[in-house]
Amino acid sequence: MNRDERAIGAVLGSAVGDALGAPFEFGEPGAYTARFPDGLGEMHAGGGWDLGEATDDTQMAVLTAQSLLARGGLDLPDVFRRFQRWAAGGPKDIGLQTEDVLGSGLPWDRAAAAHFEINARAAGNGSLMRTAPSAVYFAGRGRTTTMDAARRLAALTHGDRAAWEGTAVFHELVRTALDGADPLAAVPDALAAVHPDHHDRWAVVLAPDWHPELATEFNGAVWPCLGSALWALRTTGSYADALGAAIDLGGDTDTVAAVTGGLAGAVYGASAIPDGWTRPLHVPLPGFGDTVLRSAELTTLAERLLHAGG
Repeated sequence: MNRDERAIGAVLGSAVGDALGAPFEFGEPGAYTARFPDGLGEMHAGGGWDLGEATDDTQMAVLTAQSLLARGGLDLPDVFRRFQRWAAGGPKDIGLQTEDVLGSGLPWDRAAAAHFEINARAAGNGSLMRTAPSAVYFAGRGRTTTMDAARRLAALTHGDRAAWEGTAVFHELVRTALDGADPLAAVPDALAAVHPDHHDRWAVVLAPDWHPELATEFNGAVWPCLGSALWALRTTGSYADALGAAIDLGGDTDTVAAVTGGLAGAVYGASAIPDGWTRPLHVPLPGFGDTVLRSAELTTLAERLLHAGG
């Protein structure tokens, strides 16, 4: 399997996970298996989402990707402006913290920090959910560069360094998977690059024996979200099974499945994603006219990111 196949798998896989998990959001554990006892679920509408419709997770991911390509690299003010335009366009869903930061009227390099200073907690999974495209873009530049880029992108909306470090770990694991290596085996090296103040807490949720039932926070927080994605990858043997396991956890199912889908897609490749999930997939972009990206556009986007990133 070549890097293109894995890169497409990461980007498309994250979007599919988002759309597949969205109708189950805030539902009870086991709802996926209860609806699809044969194991392989189907895209369906629900929870305010149309059939195959991706949520804010993928919408923000696409905006990040488009900025990287248009600006030839990391232009944080440009990414922030795109996020603001999208937020003003009335998306169906937007995280409370992200909405507050983008609508604060503060500049791009102060808005998230100011929010954190007031609220003291900002370690939601809202920066983690949108990073599959940027992980692909920076993958060819090595561990230090990809993890630093992840932190800087996360800091646009999340002032808590815990969110930065989780996003950085995700970037590094995708980078490893694109090289054809096992991202689970790469966890210790990724942890070694985590800021010392956050290392121990991340080490707990990324450990091989961690289980989502051990989580001390709702999986809308960054720690159990990424930990659950690794658990789903570790305990299953296919892309489809990994997503089913992630969604069956309940809670913030669209984001946990988006993160799981990005990792599993990079491991198993785009061809492992069921056609029945990619066909109805679509990503509207509020604030950007009638723009809607489908699987073909996401595939092209992934290929461009991989080759433009170097």
